[in-house]
Amino acid sequence: MVFKSVKTFHFKKTLEEFMTMSTTAAPEWPAIAEDHPINQLLKALPSLIEAAGGYKEVYGVTLDPSGPFTTKLILQKFLRANADDVEKAKTQLGETLAWRSSFKPLETLSEKFSKEIFGGLGYVIEIEGVPDSENKKDVVTFNIYGAVKDNKKTFGDLDQFLRWRVALMEKGIQKLKLNEATMPIPDYGKGRDPYQGIQIHDYLNISFLRQDPDVKVASRKTIDVFSKVYPEMLCRKFFVNVPVVMGWMFAAFKLILSAETVRKFTVLSYGEELHTELGDGIPEIYGGKSAPLDTIGEQTLYTETS
Repeated sequence: MVFKSVKTFHFKKTLEEFMTMSTTAAPEWPAIAEDHPINQLLKALPSLIEAAGGYKEVYGVTLDPSGPFTTKLILQKFLRANADDVEKAKTQLGETLAWRSSFKPLETLSEKFSKEIFGGLGYVIEIEGVPDSENKKDVVTFNIYGAVKDNKKTFGDLDQFLRWRVALMEKGIQKLKLNEATMPIPDYGKGRDPYQGIQIHDYLNISFLRQDPDVKVASRKTIDVFSKVYPEMLCRKFFVNVPVVMGWMFAAFKLILSAETVRKFTVLSYGEELHTELGDGIPEIYGGKSAPLDTIGEQTLYTETS
């Protein structure tokens, strides 16, 4: 599809200009053509909301068919995730609204999970000085698989595990403050999305050769759900403390995943190498200069009993 040059999606403001805009004035999305993918998806929004039983919240943003800034921000994420294919974006957004309506992910933020089972398994931190990042701060979520005390208790109850995992994801998204965003997300292929998090999967002391069946099921379910309902929410994903001998497994993944997805993956055999990618803001155990995760990181809410 070709757009008239006078209506091409331009970004004339610098990052600094957008970040210092007056908080009293509602931000405005740059002018776009009437047939721009965002406007096409916006026209479909009322029917998508109706199909989801009237549910209209995505990532803490209430979608509004009138097209305010934050609504277009969310729509842009779904469009970028589908290479500007409006029909595919429409389908994914509809599925996401339906899932959020039934699963109620925002409620997981106030749910209390067993500290005995999930304590120490996930943390969210904010760091500055990430190399090549244009953000003042970046949100980093850590998944510490070596902290699992009992596979059956942690992964055996799939619904409980998924609600905890969603709570951790939503906590990271909450830090992105999408409902307060002032800088637009560029069109697909035209620049970086500044509203994405970084995810770390730490496999220290984990055996890849004897994976528990419950772990496999939970992992597959999490990947399946997250790939469908959390598009464009991660800019980088690091797998750290992965045994060198298992490098072949991740190499095999690259053969079946899209180039765009593979670009976001980085495998590190040693945890202390992570600072070369993320800078000094991460804990010392990862080569940075910050305090341990249990000191600086935020976790989901916990109860003391199982």
